[in-house]
Amino acid sequence: MSHTVTIEPQFRAQAVKSIARPAPSGQVSPAEVSPDHILNVAFSFAASKAVLSAVELGVFTRLAGGGPQTMEELRLALGLHPRSARDFFDTLVALRFLERDDAGRYANTPAADLYLDRGKPTYLGGMLEMSNARLYKFWGNLTQGLKTGEPQNELRDEPDLFDRLYADPDLLRNFLAAMTGLSRTAGRAIAEKFDWTEYRTFVDVGCAQGAVPVEVALRHAHLRGGGFDLPQVRPVFDDFIRANDLSDRLAFYPGDMFKEPLPSADVLIMGHILHDWGMEAKRELLRKAYEALPPGGALIVHDAMIDDERRYNVGGLLMSLNMLIETRHGFDYTGADCRQWFEEAGFRAVRQEHLGGADSMVVGVK
Repeated sequence: MSHTVTIEPQFRAQAVKSIARPAPSGQVSPAEVSPDHILNVAFSFAASKAVLSAVELGVFTRLAGGGPQTMEELRLALGLHPRSARDFFDTLVALRFLERDDAGRYANTPAADLYLDRGKPTYLGGMLEMSNARLYKFWGNLTQGLKTGEPQNELRDEPDLFDRLYADPDLLRNFLAAMTGLSRTAGRAIAEKFDWTEYRTFVDVGCAQGAVPVEVALRHAHLRGGGFDLPQVRPVFDDFIRANDLSDRLAFYPGDMFKEPLPSADVLIMGHILHDWGMEAKRELLRKAYEALPPGGALIVHDAMIDDERRYNVGGLLMSLNMLIETRHGFDYTGADCRQWFEEAGFRAVRQEHLGGADSMVVGVK
């Protein structure tokens, strides 16, 4: 849920070298060690808020629909003050979210146009919208969370945030749309990197809108399946499936993952689910998945898994801190942790594969 940075294995040696401490006997002068990294990270909240505000204002959607625009055209369309507009738009250029031509007209970069235009099915801004509306202010309380171990969101005043979310149709729809932004790219990678040839059915446990089932089904016409989630999710799931013309192959399975057996299918998927819960609940969900699968069936778990050395996947580590802020017991984990839990639950042929960004999947066979 935070801006993610992952250092891939091929860059690790260089990264370690760049942050290595000088020998104790050496005296390092300011000329030899730059403060740039310190300052860039310390002020990264400002860059983050500039992008989140741009999504909130609809900058990228406006440019996607209207083509390149001058500063004044864009400023008037978005209702910005003359004092703020030039610096704001040029900040987005410097951050590589916008481009500016020689005539001074602004346009989206290819990535911003694809992923931040609300009119496109590839829109990932729902997660950014939720981050802007909720997470940004809650991260301001991180120090308190570090000292108390307690969540710093609505749970400070409410016994169960999920009860509130699932009781309000509008809040629920917005939350589930945000989860689509978090999961859709991982869903595409799972569709491509997992060998679906020998399987016929699959169910995504904790499916939200259904982003992962849609991505898998679109790429594998022989598959049928759906999503398992609380009953209140059904209308949102059904709307999303209809919008993707997959109602003939994807269905909704209502239920509570802790109170009822999981649906039986050749493949079960759990994405961004385990990190919501403490250790006992994590093990219970893996055990229930094993029981629901037929012999030869597979479980796929994907999350922002921390690298085994806990040094490089900044996104996974920040996501775990986000679980501190957002949940009572949740935490992210390393791939080695997850592989061990799979084996303890009885799975064999356990393997891990990187999906992209901070996300990896662990796969096990019953």
